[in-house]
Amino acid sequence: MNATASDLPEPLAALIDGLRALPGVGPKSAARMAFHLLQRDRSGATRLADGLRGALDRLIHCERCNSFSEAPVCGLCASPRRDARQLAVVEMPVDLNRIEETHGYSGLYFVLMGRLSPLDGIGPRELGLERLIRRALDGVTEEVILATNYTVEGEATAHYLGELLKSRGLKVTRIARGVPAGGELEHVDALTLAQALVDRKNY
Repeated sequence: MNATASDLPEPLAALIDGLRALPGVGPKSAARMAFHLLQRDRSGATRLADGLRGALDRLIHCERCNSFSEAPVCGLCASPRRDARQLAVVEMPVDLNRIEETHGYSGLYFVLMGRLSPLDGIGPRELGLERLIRRALDGVTEEVILATNYTVEGEATAHYLGELLKSRGLKVTRIARGVPAGGELEHVDALTLAQALVDRKNY
């Protein structure tokens, strides 16, 4: 007979419940992970716990780009080598990292930390789009590049942002469809992503 949550020691049940917070992890997967870490890789469990604790204690959101940073303004936003006239809007920090890996873009970023998804209760307010508006209207930004994913939610987000930003007199472009429909930037090869940036179009 399989043990139920009530049969488990409280610390183990709490660990399994915590692992279920990860995307795509159900109760069985969470239990397998917990048992593996405790029985087979206790040093890995310690590294995971220390890394998570350190991230929670030390990381904040950059005041400029909204990505994670140890300082109020991250190193990328503070760099004088970046072209402050361009602002690429991405969904998540991993998308920012993928664009940086192409070495084909020298502008700055704004990270939404999500995308519009009414079914999940994520609307403009939940994404904090007023911060993006203030950032884009800083008097320096000349072009906003919408680099959200080519998913249904990403397209809806790009359309909403495009209308919002154009109504305020900003030049708005969208990365080209070198990124496959339904694809996410995290899984796109660097050459395709670089070409998509080069071939961006007016939105």
